[in-house]
Amino acid sequence: MADLNAPDRIFVGKGELDTYLLAKFGNRHGLVAGATGTGKTVTLQVLAEGFSARGVPVFLADVKGDLSGMCQPGGGKPKLEERAAQIGLSPYLYHGCPVTFWDLFGRQGHPVRTTVSEMGPLLLARLLDLNDVQEGVLNLAFKVADDSGLLLLDLKDLRALLVHVGERADELTLEYGNVSATTIGAIQRSLLSLEQQGAEAFFGEPALDLVDFMRVAPDGRGMINILAADQLMTNPRLYATFLLWLLAELFEDLPEVGDLDKPKLVFFFDEAHLLFTDAPKALVDKVEQVVRLIRSKGVGVYFVTQNPLDVPDPVLGQLGNRFQHALRAFTPRDQKAVKTAAETFRVNPNLDTEQAIMELGVGEALVSCLDPKGIPEIVQRVLIRPPASRLGPCTPEERAAVVAAGPLRGKYEQEIDRVSAYETLRGRAEAKLAPPPIVASPPSEAGAGGIVTTRPRPQTPRRERIEYEEPEPKPRKAPARRSDSVMESLAKGVARSAGSQLGRSLVRGILGSIFKGR
Repeated sequence: MADLNAPDRIFVGKGELDTYLLAKFGNRHGLVAGATGTGKTVTLQVLAEGFSARGVPVFLADVKGDLSGMCQPGGGKPKLEERAAQIGLSPYLYHGCPVTFWDLFGRQGHPVRTTVSEMGPLLLARLLDLNDVQEGVLNLAFKVADDSGLLLLDLKDLRALLVHVGERADELTLEYGNVSATTIGAIQRSLLSLEQQGAEAFFGEPALDLVDFMRVAPDGRGMINILAADQLMTNPRLYATFLLWLLAELFEDLPEVGDLDKPKLVFFFDEAHLLFTDAPKALVDKVEQVVRLIRSKGVGVYFVTQNPLDVPDPVLGQLGNRFQHALRAFTPRDQKAVKTAAETFRVNPNLDTEQAIMELGVGEALVSCLDPKGIPEIVQRVLIRPPASRLGPCTPEERAAVVAAGPLRGKYEQEIDRVSAYETLRGRAEAKLAPPPIVASPPSEAGAGGIVTTRPRPQTPRRERIEYEEPEPKPRKAPARRSDSVMESLAKGVARSAGSQLGRSLVRGILGSIFKGR
């Protein structure tokens, strides 16, 4: 009888022999492929339950909304009961799994956010569907932000930075390269389109802490992190870019651990073809590099897709555990896919692999996992065991209860908007436009009626202070000396006519200005 509780292996199903996936090779990645309706979701659910039961956290995207039921016990489906009996698992014990719900839009789970800086120009250019010239300008903008100490947290920061780069285009061209207003405008339009698709909620703080994806439940089972992706799939480019970002973050942040008894985290990419559709070569190369090297970080990556041809050959060659459901050879491309899938398996002399792929029933798969020496086993035709958790969606009430009772409640719900590029650049612009401040004059320059306010004047060194006294009246015997300047004569005339404190103050001010200028 199959051993469901062996700590070192996961029971997958029954063929000529019982079929297991060894936990220590869970980080050697895998592929779950097959046409629509052939049982890929059940296989994914069985693998996720198996890793969780052995203390391994799991991340998966719920594209159709039917994986949310994993938080509830299964049962009640006659076909699954019949399959359990065929495999020899009757009576079959059903149970729910520890689940954390996530949602980029914050509606069906904890919000998932990252910052523009953490996303980086390469993935952001992919998300915005930029051409090579536009991507170059975006890289330039990130470089300017780094050199200027500007934080890029959300999309309004990026918009403000692009305006700043456009305004300084002539200056920046000499140091960083050509910048045109046309290119800046094209990037801004792409950002606007992205915001209208709801992506603005994804950028900001608090940013996701990857440690929260690697939690273990109090009973020792690994937490299954389910991303609500049914609405996210209306923007496939955002979905693919988010998953690629998450994989890249794991690769950069996790330490090297080598080969372990079990993975630290297992990652399932559903609808994997979206990761590579129209992807530039630089991005495909990045995925290949991450998949090849992240194994040593203790992370297993499993691609779930309809056709194995959806996955590039360099990536496909890294996938050691294979689960191939039925394919339908209706078109030449389908026939090529069947042939390619059959050729990737280790030959079983008792099985026509190519023919079997087209004859598999719902819930059956051709399976080849790594043996204890790390060598692919010969392919077997296997009846996949039923999942222990519910096959199908949970209710909104059940989902809300799980979120409310989870350990992360309240950690990500409240968005934070701290000072970043947008606020900094806006402050600089306002400072340039603001008028000079109004300051009070010192008492010696105030009039008799009170304090006089004036604009600040540049401070210049004062000459020796000269006191002026009101001249004594003299008899008018002769006209003023011709050596006196016109301004001096005028000033003396004013002094003679001044009979009040205010007049004397005005005279001192006028004459002081004249003599200081001489």
